[in-house]
Amino acid sequence: MTTVAQISLRNGVKMPQEGLGVFQINDPKLCEETVLHALHSGYRLFDTASSYQNEQAVGQALKKSQIPRSNVFLTTKAYIQEMGYQPTLNAFDKSCRRLGTDYLDLYLIHMPLNDYFGSWRALEKLYKDGRVRAIGVCNFTSTELLDLIFNVQIPPMINQIENHPLYQRTQELDFMRQQKVQPEAWAPFAEGRRGIFQNELLQKIAMHHGKTVAQLILRWNIQRGMVVIPKSTHQQRIQENLDIWYFSLSPAEMNSIGSLDENKPQMLDLNRLSEVRRVYNYLTNPVVTSL
Repeated sequence: MTTVAQISLRNGVKMPQEGLGVFQINDPKLCEETVLHALHSGYRLFDTASSYQNEQAVGQALKKSQIPRSNVFLTTKAYIQEMGYQPTLNAFDKSCRRLGTDYLDLYLIHMPLNDYFGSWRALEKLYKDGRVRAIGVCNFTSTELLDLIFNVQIPPMINQIENHPLYQRTQELDFMRQQKVQPEAWAPFAEGRRGIFQNELLQKIAMHHGKTVAQLILRWNIQRGMVVIPKSTHQQRIQENLDIWYFSLSPAEMNSIGSLDENKPQMLDLNRLSEVRRVYNYLTNPVVTSL
């Protein structure tokens, strides 16, 4: 079985550097089957969210796998409508019930919107109470991250952000490392946009190593110190995405991939009013406020 490297967070908690993301796996049966296959393939980090509406399926897969809970690093997130001190505490309880667990390894604020300072106080309480092993945020810019750090008791341990060869965010990553905030990449393949899998440079380097472009991209991010959570429902790709730990890219190859950076988001741009409206209106299913 593939051995995945471990990253140490600022509080000493170790997390796998690669895991499975389950965003947009909307069918419960497919989500459960996907997570179960990933578990049997060697994945031990799983990333979901209340807004993905598949926490229960992830929990069912964990239960069916019979793998000890302590061997799995489980992440979920509180969404915009769950912001504020008490709403986030309530959301945490509901997520744990859906996931079938009494604690989380990592709990994240999903967006830098609404009362996330109130939510952060809730995360600090959950952390102090031992109900979550690590706490963090998603999609925070350097400015938002520093503002949060200046005004809280426990600084965030993770910032999960859009990060891929087309949007590399080098200065932001440097800032996170200075603040001891671990960067984690969502959508490491840019969801296949802009023909990223057909990019000639990436294909050339991947071919040199006898790897796929997807494997190359994951390895590139791993060598940048990122945690990666690629999403796939295809069993072969799930296994291929894990097969990145026995080759490495040269400094020249890393630099050449750096030339692809367009320095702008491809999927989530919260500087656009239309995008803020979209993420606020994302949830129409009442599952997040039920159970």
